Amino acid sequence: MITKRLIWVLFSILVILAWVLGCVVLVGAETLKCRNAGTAVKDERIPVADEEGHALGLQLGQGLGFFDNGETAKMTNYNIYDRRKTGGQVIGYTIYTFDDGSQIITKFERLLVPDKSGNPSAQVKAEIIKGTGRYDGMKGTISGTGKNFQGDKEVPTRYFNDVTFTYTLPTK
Repeated sequence: MITKRLIWVLFSILVILAWVLGCVVLVGAETLKCRNAGTAVKDERIPVADEEGHALGLQLGQGLGFFDNGETAKMTNYNIYDRRKTGGQVIGYTIYTFDDGSQIITKFERLLVPDKSGNPSAQVKAEIIKGTGRYDGMKGTISGTGKNFQGDKEVPTRYFNDVTFTYTLPTK
């Protein structure tokens, strides 16, 4: 009987410690704001025959990320999209590459809803899946808003996002 009670007491202590330490990690999270702008440099689109303007596609985008700490990073997006005139969804990966070669790699989702002018506004959420160089071990999330501007056949889409990175880096 005492053995079972001792096991429950130890288990309870471990649960409480895990909760307390988990809260400490959340408190230690940092934030970094970024405004990024890009252009589709490659866009392979397949029309879907259910309604006018519906398409599935694969897209490569390139641009720049401007961070509130003064840094600028080259941004490359690898996207898959499902777009309609009434909105759509874009999923993919973004790689931010900084001047020193360090990278932040994210997996994102953009939900698109047309505004009054017909251009899609976006709700952006992402997960930081990897960092390299000075960002090695980076983990966290990204959220924000964005906008798409439809172009022509040469430049199909231009886009920008205002996002906030909430992240942790391992102590060194």
